[in-house]
Amino acid sequence: MSDESAGGESTLTVVLAGGVNLAIAVLKLVAGIITGSGAMLSEAAHSVADTITEVLLLTALKRSERPADRRHPFGYGKERYFWSLLAAVSIFASGAVFALYEGFATVFGDGGEQTRPIVGYLVLGLAFVLESVSWTQAVRQVRRDAKAEQRPFFSYLRMIDDPAPKTVLFEDSAALVGLLLAFAGIGLHQLTGSDVWDGLASILIGVLLAGVAYLLGSTNRGLLVGRQADPRLVRGIHDHLAAAPEIEALVDLQTMLMGTDNVLVCARVDFDDALGAADVERTCVRLAEELGEQFNDVTEVFIEPVPRTDPKLRAAVLARYGERISSRNPASSTSPTSPLPPRSS
Repeated sequence: MSDESAGGESTLTVVLAGGVNLAIAVLKLVAGIITGSGAMLSEAAHSVADTITEVLLLTALKRSERPADRRHPFGYGKERYFWSLLAAVSIFASGAVFALYEGFATVFGDGGEQTRPIVGYLVLGLAFVLESVSWTQAVRQVRRDAKAEQRPFFSYLRMIDDPAPKTVLFEDSAALVGLLLAFAGIGLHQLTGSDVWDGLASILIGVLLAGVAYLLGSTNRGLLVGRQADPRLVRGIHDHLAAAPEIEALVDLQTMLMGTDNVLVCARVDFDDALGAADVERTCVRLAEELGEQFNDVTEVFIEPVPRTDPKLRAAVLARYGERISSRNPASSTSPTSPLPPRSS
């Protein structure tokens, strides 16, 4: 999938989720006021948090598409991770905290009388239908992208470098579960006459949102810090460079995600000593062009000539990857440091 089509698909997913969540937030708030249900009010806060999340994701998509300039020569791709991290914080601050507060206040407070629970049921049912539409779009995008990458659904979800569809999928999944919890809370409150069930539903919704916020925050933290590219891509780059006739050994290979579909490659290689300086320069240019053509995600390539026997360089690479990875590489006889990642499904 091209960068343009992938970006358009992500935007559609986010816009659809944002519109759905805004409408649902209003419905839940009105129903919460009418029924006096703490779980319903918690769900209203949940939908408000999701709406704020979509606004932040749209900001991420827009700002990350800006071209490179003098101040940011590698572009603004990581802005997508920054704003997506703020979206995860929003889910916790706006949704989880309020739901937990409402739940504990209901369980340990004086409680309140439930009125017109049928309104709550109708709103929750309508919200479930609307959330299912948004959730289906997120699943469709992730499934399509996983198929394009020839990966299983959940394996792709772990390796995805575009946080927008993953965030929408997670928050919509949490929304569907939260609606079921709210439905159970209102129903048990009506059956037993005890608002403790309503409060417990709110607490569970808060815990659910906190868990989702943690998972999304952890994902975006790793991307912001600078995660290695997909191991399959790294192996492809390794094999391409190692096969070049001018290279005697690939001493070190580093990759980093600079944004969605934007990979930086840094390679240290031991060239054939018979090559002259001009030959090495032309080879570096050719290899960089070949990597960019063969691997669409590769946008920047730096190749540095080094001696494979340098003890400091060897120690630095082994400290990063360890002897275990070195021993797994079948090319270790020609490349003493063997900068290959473990195989990934």
